Amino acid sequence: MYIIQFIRGFCMALADSVPGVSGGTVAFLLGFYDQFIDSIDDLVSGTKEERKAAVIFLIKLGIGWVTGMVLAMLVLASVFESHIYAISSLFIGFIIFAIPIVAKEEKETLIAKKSASLFVLVGIVIVCAITMFNPAGGGDGVNLEHLTLGLGVFVFVAGMIAISAMVLPGISGSTLLLIMGLYLPIVTAIKDILHLDLAAFPTVFIFGCGVLVGAVSVVKIIRKALEDFRAQTIYLIIGLMLGSIYAVVKGPETLEVPQPAMTFGTFNILFFLIGGAVIFGMQLLKGKKEA
Repeated sequence: MYIIQFIRGFCMALADSVPGVSGGTVAFLLGFYDQFIDSIDDLVSGTKEERKAAVIFLIKLGIGWVTGMVLAMLVLASVFESHIYAISSLFIGFIIFAIPIVAKEEKETLIAKKSASLFVLVGIVIVCAITMFNPAGGGDGVNLEHLTLGLGVFVFVAGMIAISAMVLPGISGSTLLLIMGLYLPIVTAIKDILHLDLAAFPTVFIFGCGVLVGAVSVVKIIRKALEDFRAQTIYLIIGLMLGSIYAVVKGPETLEVPQPAMTFGTFNILFFLIGGAVIFGMQLLKGKKEA
């Protein structure tokens, strides 16, 4: 059972580290999302037995997650900017191939509450609005070399928002960081820490504090929403995923050296299909576990 949790955590980390599909989406696709959310919530407010079970589950998952994240950070900072269109095509493959699987998994819930489908539009509008009005867009990017009080607050809030999206199966937290112009700076800062360059430590520490605060506060809301308003929440998740396609297309404009938004000419069909293959591979992994 340990190896399964390790693989789950590893796959979640790979998803969390790149814009496109969140770790929460991976947990959803692999069939352990409710257990994941319940464990985080039980860690904070559960009984002694529930906390013990949650700790064991999250440690097993966490070892895989840390391993995947470290490996991803060491690679991504080097290749992300130089191969932005191929990687963006990969992210879009993740999203487009994941959406029908999410819909299929929740088919009965969605059919029973067709009136809640308006939340798909709400999700799309939220992501597109953030992308269009994001102050870091248009090529300015965010320079974290000189951390001011205002920039520190921005990084802290970004950490809260990013972990909220990473936990929610829908828009990726990395996609939101990309929208805010913080994806590459945060990835680079973490990579510097891994190479023992401690100049980036204040940035990573502030971001990490935002992540912890966001994780504790958002899990209860998500758990309640899935229990009481599951159809509306799933429709919203699908809308967020659809909207994040637009965010990924515009992503190159948020780089430190801005590049044009992705077009059909720069779209890479091979990497798009690889993204789809990864999603279907996760479904096969889930099927083998259930069998």
